[in-house]
Amino acid sequence: MDTTNQFRPRETYHHGDLRRALLEAGIELARRGGPDAVVLREATRRAGVVPNAAYRHFASRDALLQAVRSAALAELALAMEREVIRQRRGRRGADAARAGLRAIGTAYLRFAQAEPGLFRTGFAVPGEPETTTNDPAMAGKTGLNPFQLLSTALDALVAEGVLPAERRSGAEYLAWSAVHGLAMLVLEGPLRRFTRAEARQIEQRLLEMVENGL
Repeated sequence: MDTTNQFRPRETYHHGDLRRALLEAGIELARRGGPDAVVLREATRRAGVVPNAAYRHFASRDALLQAVRSAALAELALAMEREVIRQRRGRRGADAARAGLRAIGTAYLRFAQAEPGLFRTGFAVPGEPETTTNDPAMAGKTGLNPFQLLSTALDALVAEGVLPAERRSGAEYLAWSAVHGLAMLVLEGPLRRFTRAEARQIEQRLLEMVENGL
């Protein structure tokens, strides 16, 4: 296959298509290599346009990186929402609230392992991500971000009397720190040697610890 013409520059794009093409190229770069792999020139090459064409949509590499970060967090939010629906199905009251919190943590850990490049991009890039990806397919059903979904799960625990109201303040940071720490240990730390079964066992114990410790 002749790869020299694989990303042949195009002269025109329909309005809005180029931004979408550049964003999708950036997402694929992040998926394969994390935040350091998101380079504007490479994204334009993959989109098939000359580099100058990108600046009408992304003024800099950082602008593209922040948009990719936002898309990565939106994908994580979608994974969380799907897992919450799955684990809460057929449950009511306090049992449903507990299942919702476990689902948030489970989806977070599974996403980190399934999409390490996007996970690193979502949480290793400084600054504030865009509030929207301009792509409905990449936005969560509720439009919430992962941190807001965690907050909603904790509020449900309070409403059902599982979590005392006086302990609610700051609980997001405690739960998030514990789960994120495990995710990074499995991705980049000494827990990389664990088998998938061993990692899943540790995940469940951690999630139980978080729930009981709050």
